Amino acid sequence: MAEAIAFDIAAELIIKLSSRALSQVGLWWNLKHDIHDLKRTVCQIKAVLLDAEEKSVTDNLVKVWLEELKDVLYDADDLLDDFSTEALRKDVSGGNKLTKEVRLFFSTSNQFTYGLKMGRKMKAIKARLASIESETNTFGFIPRDRPAETSFMTKRRQQKHSFEREDDIIGRDDDKAALLKPVLEFQSEENVYIIPIVGFGGLGKTALAQLVYNHEMVKNHFDLTMFACVSDDFDVKAIVANIIKSVTHHAPDQNLEMDQLQKQLRDKIDGKKYLLVLDDIWNEDPEKWSRLKKLLVGGAKGSRIIVTTRSLRVAEITNKCQSHVLKLKSLSDDDAWSLFKKIAFEQGHADSTNSAFVEVGRQISERCGGVPLAIRTIAGTLSLKKTANEWHSFKENELAKIPKIEGELLPILKLSYDHLPSHLKHCFAYCRLYPKDYRIEVQALVQFWIAQGFIKQLYQSQSLEEIGFGYFKDLIERSFFQEVEGDLMEDMTCKMHDLMHDLAESVAGMESSIVDSKKIASDVGEKCRHISIKPSLIPLFKGKKLRTLLHFPNNIDQNFSYETWDLIIANCRCLRVLKLDSIGIQKISPSICKLKYLRYLDLSNNPGIKILPKSICKIQTLLALKLDLCDGLKELPKKIEKLVNLTHLGCEDCNGLTHMPRGIGKLTSLETLSMFVVDKDGSHGGADLSELRLLNNLRGHLEITNLGFVKNAKEKFKAANLKEKQHLRSLVLEWNVDIDDEDDYEKSLEDLQPHPNLKELFITRWRGDAEFPSWISFLTNLVHIKIMGRGGKFKHLPSFAQFPCLQDLEYMDDNSPKGSQGEPQSFFPSLKYLCLQDCPNMKSWWRTTKPIDDDSNEDDTTDMGTSTMAFPCLSSLTIQNCPLTSMPLYPSLDDKLKLRNTSSRPLKQTMKMNITSTTPSTSTSSLPLSRLKSFLVGNIEGLDTHTLDECLQHLTSLKRLTIRDCKEVDLEGMQWEPLKNLSHLKIDNIPKLVSLPIWLQHLVQLKTLKIHNCNGLRSLLPVFQHLTFLEEFEVMDCKELELSGAGIQIFQDHTSLRSLWLQNIPKCRHLPEWLQHLTNLQELYLVNLPNLTSLPDEMRCLTKLKILGTERIPQLLEVFKFIIFIDAGHSFSCSEFQPNLLLKIQTGKKGRYFRIFGGEVEVAKMFHYLYINSIILNTHMCKYKADNNGICNIFYVGNL
Repeated sequence: MAEAIAFDIAAELIIKLSSRALSQVGLWWNLKHDIHDLKRTVCQIKAVLLDAEEKSVTDNLVKVWLEELKDVLYDADDLLDDFSTEALRKDVSGGNKLTKEVRLFFSTSNQFTYGLKMGRKMKAIKARLASIESETNTFGFIPRDRPAETSFMTKRRQQKHSFEREDDIIGRDDDKAALLKPVLEFQSEENVYIIPIVGFGGLGKTALAQLVYNHEMVKNHFDLTMFACVSDDFDVKAIVANIIKSVTHHAPDQNLEMDQLQKQLRDKIDGKKYLLVLDDIWNEDPEKWSRLKKLLVGGAKGSRIIVTTRSLRVAEITNKCQSHVLKLKSLSDDDAWSLFKKIAFEQGHADSTNSAFVEVGRQISERCGGVPLAIRTIAGTLSLKKTANEWHSFKENELAKIPKIEGELLPILKLSYDHLPSHLKHCFAYCRLYPKDYRIEVQALVQFWIAQGFIKQLYQSQSLEEIGFGYFKDLIERSFFQEVEGDLMEDMTCKMHDLMHDLAESVAGMESSIVDSKKIASDVGEKCRHISIKPSLIPLFKGKKLRTLLHFPNNIDQNFSYETWDLIIANCRCLRVLKLDSIGIQKISPSICKLKYLRYLDLSNNPGIKILPKSICKIQTLLALKLDLCDGLKELPKKIEKLVNLTHLGCEDCNGLTHMPRGIGKLTSLETLSMFVVDKDGSHGGADLSELRLLNNLRGHLEITNLGFVKNAKEKFKAANLKEKQHLRSLVLEWNVDIDDEDDYEKSLEDLQPHPNLKELFITRWRGDAEFPSWISFLTNLVHIKIMGRGGKFKHLPSFAQFPCLQDLEYMDDNSPKGSQGEPQSFFPSLKYLCLQDCPNMKSWWRTTKPIDDDSNEDDTTDMGTSTMAFPCLSSLTIQNCPLTSMPLYPSLDDKLKLRNTSSRPLKQTMKMNITSTTPSTSTSSLPLSRLKSFLVGNIEGLDTHTLDECLQHLTSLKRLTIRDCKEVDLEGMQWEPLKNLSHLKIDNIPKLVSLPIWLQHLVQLKTLKIHNCNGLRSLLPVFQHLTFLEEFEVMDCKELELSGAGIQIFQDHTSLRSLWLQNIPKCRHLPEWLQHLTNLQELYLVNLPNLTSLPDEMRCLTKLKILGTERIPQLLEVFKFIIFIDAGHSFSCSEFQPNLLLKIQTGKKGRYFRIFGGEVEVAKMFHYLYINSIILNTHMCKYKADNNGICNIFYVGNL
């Protein structure tokens, strides 16, 4: 790697040494001749670097020479950056020429002294380089030049590249079928069954797991699907956190203890039929695996865990049945050639019909051994070579030198690396700093590359980010990255295959390191330039020449002291990139200005930061300052205008900001400004909207808040000049949050016109104009619109119907229009999500025309046939508190329908659509709403039993159903059989419900049943006895319900129930005897049962119970019988303990004491949790001590 980096640094040095700016520096400090000599020496050395690169492969002395050269070149680069920084500081300093000269003379960095010091450094570097240059003759290097490398800006791509790789999964149909069978069909005795996929690296284990994971049949089969990467660090806590993140799409709080994470995990998976993929497991310790497995066994019967691993030993540990271990093999020659051909010929340089290409291509493909990763990388490299001779040369001169060893892919991957242009080598090797399996944020990666100077700008007009993104796409095309998600660079993420990570580590050598142990921290040498590190190890790190210091947040190491700042500032003066997000920083050292080369500073998600030091504005090299999620931050530095090179200022969700500093409008290079906060009362002397006028390079997202406080609104709104910001993708216009300002009504949106390129528009808390602005109709590129008002005076919404790209439309207001879209011939060609909420006056979608017959008969449900308008792509619809009686219909919904406090008429009309006609929404003959997955219906005008029953007959794909506040609906009179896929049913406030509908017993997929506020319900019998497939049952606020009943034997099959919640059931004096048959019950919650006096002895049969929760049961507070509850697979018989153990709660000075009378008990082995009066206690956070009277005192040491 040294030679590639050395060539790159040398080329960059020559550019810097040739610049006009450095010529000026030479005149200032009398270094003109030194600069000229240095440039000549670097040019001479650069000329032989290509030859040195080849010789270094076999000659270790050349390799050492290159390492020494690289070290000097880095020092020379630091020196030139020092000159540039000093020149920039002189330029930024204000005042006239004489004032500036006086200020600089008396400054701490006296210019005469500075010149002498820099002159000495320059001469020392010249001497070192001259010594190195003299050795070139010893090695006999031959000068030669590198072929011109094609820039992404000029390279012609034959087709638009797609990051999706599903179509590239070739030759795995049999493996896919073999994996689907145990996932979907196999009947296991265990609730949770584990299926390993084993094979060496690069075969496509992860790709196969993802293919099955994303299969539509699999998604429909499981209640929950999760995907978590494990890799070689088998940390159970980190794995649990990753699984939770896969469910919630948010990482859990990093400060949570293991017991809290366990509870979160159990809350998510227990009782649900889930599929979990654990990718890339290396751990061969059965004990560690057992600890993780215990946390996962609470899933419902049919749950599956797919494990991918390279180790047959891991496969044996996770599944003893070898017939269900999928051993992945290499691709056949024909499949390998199909994959190779698809990639190698896609650029169009090579001719797939030319026999010369085909012959040598087949030979190269066979040499890849049927390993998809090797095929992709080699084919990607060859796709850029234009002649068959180049392919032949690659096969004979490079591929032939690689020994053929099954599973050894690094040498083959290294060939593709060797064929990268030098600038891409540098960029790829830098990725070694990421942990394995880390999801890389592409925009941040590109900004790292820019900060390090890896991005080459051919023309001043080119955006460095665009060029860097082009580099990323070049690496994607060569398969150096994978699993790319997102369409736009700012949202895009990717991963590296772990073998590619090994390659990056190999080529980066000593220059980069992941410092995650004390030993590594001590061993890393002085020549290391880039590290990612745990903050607690920073004091052990001795390197002085770091250019990168990254911290990647985790759940373990979050300690960052103020003293650590001093260490970084003292020892890391050459830093270009410093990433310290999510680390609990409270205060930033004023000495941070000494990091004068810094280009990238990330302090985001440190809510303890209240203020930034003024000195930060002295880092005039800074390109990116990330402060997102620092919601404790009150203000930005007043002199921020001095950061003249600042390109990215991230302050999204910095909700504590009171204003923007004056002068921010001078930062005309800004491409990112997440938020602009209007000064509410002018007391902070903040910037006004006119400072946005010249910031026309802004890209991505901009949120402008407190617009209601703007004085001279018409003038200032125009001055913001939003219509010239052509690169903005998303714009949020937010009015006052905390007050009602009558002036809002006078402020017009008309003067806040954005550029028509805008993709997303959000208008929140607006109370103004009676008319929408005229410019709204010009924003035809909009994809997402959200309007949230506060008593606005809109008479109607504008027509969004013709917008070709619109996918999401949300309108929420409390004084909304009586009519909406005006063009009946428009059909929203891309709309997927529609939300209309809190619009009590909106009765019709159309202003004037009536595209459907709107006569006096509100319940007219005649067949509208092809004349009815419908949304063609709508997937999710919410109408709440909005009495719409006339609107386009929605038969193609396939995700969610939520109707509350609205009219039933559009629903009736949708259900009556002619199913054989071709509507604008669909050309299929399926029933309307037959693909719907979730349906919530509540308080719908005109909805009776017959209408709802007719509707449900269509919903054959429904999984979740909520029926609430329907006073005219009798569930007993409905047919439930078509709902064969229903897994979740909630019935809330249905007065006519007296007993459970008999048709419920046919819903064999039903896993969750919740009944709330049904005061007419008297008994669960006889239907409940047949619901043997239920896993979660919840009854709340049913005043007439009797739980007890005869015939307890009929409940012996209720072994699936995992969770039972009984709340506010006044007639519950005794728990039902049938409780004893719920032998797999894990959670029991008893809340507000005022007449419950005791727990039955039959509870001794609940041997799987883990959580018992009680709240507001006054008669159980003093006397609470614990007969037998267990944990961790250890059963206790009644004879092992006294049958009546009394639990009393006493308050201690430091916490709560719990006393169990009747003998010392190992409570930690008996229970996972005690849940008493809203307090969940993890028993492993308790201390126990028996006194002389045989009383066990329990002191809880966790957080209550």
